[in-house]
Amino acid sequence: MTHVIDSKTESFLPVSQQSDFPIQNIPFGVGRWIDGKVVCLTRIGGTVINLSILEKNNLFSDCDLNENTFGKSSLNDFLTQNKSTWRSVRAAICNLYTKGNSKYEKNSKLRNLAEWNASEILMSLPVEIGDYTDFYASKEHATNVGSMFRDPKNALLPNWSHLPVGYHGRSSTIFSTPKEINRPNGQTKKPSEDFPVFGPSQKIDFELEVGFVTGNGPRNGDSISVELAEDSIFGLVLLNDWSARDIQQWEYVPLGPFLAKNFASCISPWIITLDAFEPFRSDRPIQNNPEPLPYLQQPLNRANFNIELQVGIRPEGSEETIICESNFKHMYWSIAQQLAHHSINGCIINAGDLMGSGTISGPSKGSYGSMLEISWNGKHPIKLPNGKTRSFIEDNDTIILRGSAIKDDLKIGFGECVSKIIPSKPWKRK
Repeated sequence: MTHVIDSKTESFLPVSQQSDFPIQNIPFGVGRWIDGKVVCLTRIGGTVINLSILEKNNLFSDCDLNENTFGKSSLNDFLTQNKSTWRSVRAAICNLYTKGNSKYEKNSKLRNLAEWNASEILMSLPVEIGDYTDFYASKEHATNVGSMFRDPKNALLPNWSHLPVGYHGRSSTIFSTPKEINRPNGQTKKPSEDFPVFGPSQKIDFELEVGFVTGNGPRNGDSISVELAEDSIFGLVLLNDWSARDIQQWEYVPLGPFLAKNFASCISPWIITLDAFEPFRSDRPIQNNPEPLPYLQQPLNRANFNIELQVGIRPEGSEETIICESNFKHMYWSIAQQLAHHSINGCIINAGDLMGSGTISGPSKGSYGSMLEISWNGKHPIKLPNGKTRSFIEDNDTIILRGSAIKDDLKIGFGECVSKIIPSKPWKRK
């Protein structure tokens, strides 16, 4: 079977037209099964499927799969294997659950062990994230921030158009969703004041991002070429890289973000393979002023993905309001260019590493991927249906990220990435 599942393929499992998880998706995740064990899973419609049980019953025997890959509490063992194995497993799942496979459909004994209602499964972080890198790859976002804090005529720093700017983040505070996050404490300093003060951040912000999860790169210090980079990318997740803008403004010179960015990041629990998004390829923006150096040069045709993105805010006791609608296709630097640049110096890429796109903003205010931009650093607060306003995220606000690719009758999505800001933990000297 081709790695792209035909759009007309149907599953014998019920799948609503609104579902992010038709049989063409077949995502990979980790969750607590009904026996209490945390195992690797996939999902079709509203049904979660235990991959460990399928593996124990030899349903992946032709996939060149390492023994006991899916009985683990993370997908890391699976990600260490190569792309042909990833594709073989996905194809085997599709074959099992395609309408017309009456032999498997009627195997009620096995299916009763392997299937459960998705609403009753508690999902976990899908991989043990060894390293986390956050890029800054949206030209619109970088331009907005540069215009806000520097010279609007020279919003982009000189290096931005020559390379995918990034920094190394903190993997220990990356969480799956839903997740409650304490407002972080730290130092802030107003321009009018002589000294900083300590206390809870007053400018908590979401960042709408898409992250990619890697397989293993070369072990010998070789770089990953832009042409072959996607062979080392397992799939995509939604990423909310929470930020404390006031802490960041005081601390980021000269070494960049620190406490403002390492207190929490949240990802959606299902990893969607690049193969699932293959039908939704789109062109990358033109890069000719300047032209990238040779190791970053990539045809713009089909380098990006047309994935519609959305952010909603739901204050405690109120309805949700959509405050951003953007698209992953806006990214100036593609995921292949990001990974090629990351490894060009010999940096070793490991299975389960997470790379964030950086905030994804489009060309209009309605497509800005952060409150920093939407409210223009608090100068233009947004009004909510309950009559209140927001410049940044307040306590007990819930932020919901969604993303899906839609073409004709086919929809492939991530599900939701949900996290809530709750009050800070008081600091006191012991």
